[in-house]
Amino acid sequence: MKYRFRLIRPLVWVSLLLTLTLAACASNALRDAESLARQGHHEEALARLQQSIDAHEDDQAIRTAWLKQRDTTVAHLIYLADAARAAGNLKEVESILVRMEKAAPDHPRTVWLRTEVDRIKRHQRLLKEAQADLGEKAYAKAESALRIVLSEDPGNDLARSLMGQVDEVREAQVRQRSILQLASGDQPVTLEFREAPIRTVFEALARAANVNFVFDKDVRGEAKVTLYLRQTTVNEALRVILNTQNLGYKLLNANTVLVFPNTQQKQRDLLDTVTRTFYLTNADPKQVQSLIRTVAKTRDIFVDERLNMLVVRDTPEVMRLIEKLVQNMDLPDPEVMLDVQVMEVSTNKLNQLGLSWPTEVNYGLPASSTASIVDSRSGLRWSALNPLAVATLKGSTDSTNLLANPKIRARNREKAKVLLGEKLPVFTTTSTANVGVSASVSYLDVGLKLDIEPRVQLDNDVNIKIDLEVSSITGKVTGPAGSLAYQVGTRQASTSLRLKDGETQILAGLINDQESRNSAGIPGLHDLPLAGRLFGTTTDSHNKTEVVLLITPHIVRNLIQPAAAGSAMPSGTEAQPGAAAWFMQNGEASSSPGNGAGASAARRPALGSGVPGAALRGNGVRVTGPDEVLPGSSFIVSVYNPGGMPLSTGLTYDSALFDAPDVQGANGRIQVEVPPHGNKNVTLQVKPKAGGAETDLALDEAGATWRIRVRDPQATTSDAPPPAEPPAQPDEPRSNSGATGDDPQP
Repeated sequence: MKYRFRLIRPLVWVSLLLTLTLAACASNALRDAESLARQGHHEEALARLQQSIDAHEDDQAIRTAWLKQRDTTVAHLIYLADAARAAGNLKEVESILVRMEKAAPDHPRTVWLRTEVDRIKRHQRLLKEAQADLGEKAYAKAESALRIVLSEDPGNDLARSLMGQVDEVREAQVRQRSILQLASGDQPVTLEFREAPIRTVFEALARAANVNFVFDKDVRGEAKVTLYLRQTTVNEALRVILNTQNLGYKLLNANTVLVFPNTQQKQRDLLDTVTRTFYLTNADPKQVQSLIRTVAKTRDIFVDERLNMLVVRDTPEVMRLIEKLVQNMDLPDPEVMLDVQVMEVSTNKLNQLGLSWPTEVNYGLPASSTASIVDSRSGLRWSALNPLAVATLKGSTDSTNLLANPKIRARNREKAKVLLGEKLPVFTTTSTANVGVSASVSYLDVGLKLDIEPRVQLDNDVNIKIDLEVSSITGKVTGPAGSLAYQVGTRQASTSLRLKDGETQILAGLINDQESRNSAGIPGLHDLPLAGRLFGTTTDSHNKTEVVLLITPHIVRNLIQPAAAGSAMPSGTEAQPGAAAWFMQNGEASSSPGNGAGASAARRPALGSGVPGAALRGNGVRVTGPDEVLPGSSFIVSVYNPGGMPLSTGLTYDSALFDAPDVQGANGRIQVEVPPHGNKNVTLQVKPKAGGAETDLALDEAGATWRIRVRDPQATTSDAPPPAEPPAQPDEPRSNSGATGDDPQP
């Protein structure tokens, strides 16, 4: 045994020494890693701990420190990667990813960053493709790529900017389609047909106005049409034909029209719609929804009360009507500042004068030491209270003025309340069989209560409904089981009045007047006229209270009324809200088909395009107007621009015959700005003394002119100019602006 002990003992010492050495190495690794982490070298600290773990796999302290340092290192690298990604430096993000894969390849954040780098590369590729598509005006392809990027990265600034450009283009396209007009819509035409097929009428109109017509399969081409229109614009003629035949139309471009049966189903299938979001500021969305459904007949409408928002879908024509309705309804409520003064003036007077004698005299044994001895016989005494008489000389006057001056700002048709006083508790007890007694408390308002409801009128008057109550406690009443109630005196006033802005109204006369007289003393003697004051005391009191209310309204904001033109907006027909008005502004009347009333066609030959009654310039710009006007009347002259660029020109007129009421400083010339493919209307007024004269309206640059005759009101119809040339027979050719069907003579 002794020998074996000597062999084992050195092994123990070696094992102990080895353990101490390993512990010292682990401690050094922990200290080194901690020092590196404090200096910001997290990756080196993690590598130092990894080396220690490889050498000491079973050391739990080293493993715990390694796990903590790994999370710290990954968090530090993710922070650097986010900063580089925000700066748009993808190469820096990739280099950080390499460092993360080296430091913690299996960490979930490393896997996430690897996926994020791939996603950023894909987004950059999609953004480059979207930019190229925008340059080539391939907006649909660009929008598809941008929506993919924004669905995965909603905060991408470049994608949001490019999507904004696409939205602007889309909005411009929608706006352009909503205001699309026929290029030749203002061109005058003459149409004369009797019992002609409707397709024949459209063919003639197509040749005369250079318009393409596309017919829906359900349009009845054999329907018969009878019409006689002279010097009518293409737009007006087209509306007349379509409305009389229950047809609808849709503009496909500036010179192509789709014609279809005007039924609800066809309108839903063929007419384009737009969606508009309205964020209301003042109006109630439910009321706006009811208005839109009632006036515009719109069914596709959504209300979000949380955002005070409306989403509406309808045709562009109806949407313009809805926009005006919402604009006229979403107005701020009127507000008024009410300056209120409430005064309670009270006066109390009290006068007491006289001698107070004792009310009792005793004869008998002495009762108390306070009695006075008057006489005594046989041990009995007369006694009375001491002192025997008290003189009272008292007079008081009290004057109280209570003032309340609140200033209240109230909205239109909403009540404003004022309470100046206190809430008194009133206890109520309830006894229930087999339960016991329960008590409850309620509060009674005592003091000044004022309710005001203003209504601001459009003429800056204010209707005010006032309820005034002034109350005070006059006594206390004890009820059953010790309950307490109050006796309250009150004065109330209710009225409605109309005041102007800044006008002050006084409401007074709420008077409480109490007067009393009290006399007490020796019976029979204190009622004497003068000497009664020696045998008693007289008390006179006079209490008077009056409540006065002064109210002054000051309008802070009133309702802004729309202009007369905005309030009387065109709204289409009952079946087609928002449709253009069925109104013919131009055209010539005749007593028989084919024979105009004036001689304008005879004295104004067509220039170039064969359009009778229109004066043209070389570039197609023309001016049109009435043939004959009366003194003192107003008329409209229209300048048409068929080109694709805006037109700036001037309209010259005879200032001795005409005035321009809408243009200040015009003296024979009006500057006219005409949009592309559009027209501009100018209003002129004939002077009252003008008559029996003819003049020309001319555009600048020696261009188009228009001859107008001012009729002499004293002349007879025989003084009219000679009639135009006889109407053409059916087999005679007409100008290319006119069209003839069967024999127009009745």
